[in-house]
Amino acid sequence: MRTDFLQADAYIFDIDGTLINSPDGVHYNAFRAALRQIYGIESDLFEVPVHGNTDLGILRAVVAKHGRANDFEVKLPRALEFIVTEVRRNASQIRPVLCPAIKELLQLLRSQGKLMGIASGNLEEVGWAKLEAAGIRDYFSFGSFSHAAQELRVDIFRHAVKSAQALWNGSRRSGNNSSPAAVFIVGDTPADVAAARAVGAPVIAVATGIYNVGNLQECKPDLCLDCCERFFD
Repeated sequence: MRTDFLQADAYIFDIDGTLINSPDGVHYNAFRAALRQIYGIESDLFEVPVHGNTDLGILRAVVAKHGRANDFEVKLPRALEFIVTEVRRNASQIRPVLCPAIKELLQLLRSQGKLMGIASGNLEEVGWAKLEAAGIRDYFSFGSFSHAAQELRVDIFRHAVKSAQALWNGSRRSGNNSSPAAVFIVGDTPADVAAARAVGAPVIAVATGIYNVGNLQECKPDLCLDCCERFFD
């Protein structure tokens, strides 16, 4: 077991490609429908970087790609509400698949009293809906997501780390110890590694999304695994 990487006080997880994969298309279809209905754009999203991006970043990139950048900000609130409404309406169709050994890892961390949170480029309600459907929502005490004032992944991660520190300092876990919590971030993309580095947090990269171990090792994470089963080797 990789006990050296299980000694932190708090763990912050990305969602897509790290905790789950979502073959159902509910989020994807809501995104495409919002582009069509709000911005008048027909897009399959393949024309812009998606993995490691944020919902706002993807929207902005597609709208700009289609020459509608001037419409982006004024229509953004409607677009975000549209996506959330569509995901909420189709929540029963969300069929996430847990990445290997995720449930076992979360159970282990919980048994050791670790604080666990989320840092995701999803909109908040969308992210929680996926985790609820996957049956792992209750493992997480806090989350940091993409929204109008928090578009960049680095800002999402920074807020997540601050939330972890605040919860740790305010919890009984900290007792009389005023030292900051040791926080690890777990993600599956080079963007996750870069954002973790930017906020000064150690990062574990898992190759359960579209990037393989070689891709992720090039980014020099603190630990790189093909999947979370390796925590139990």
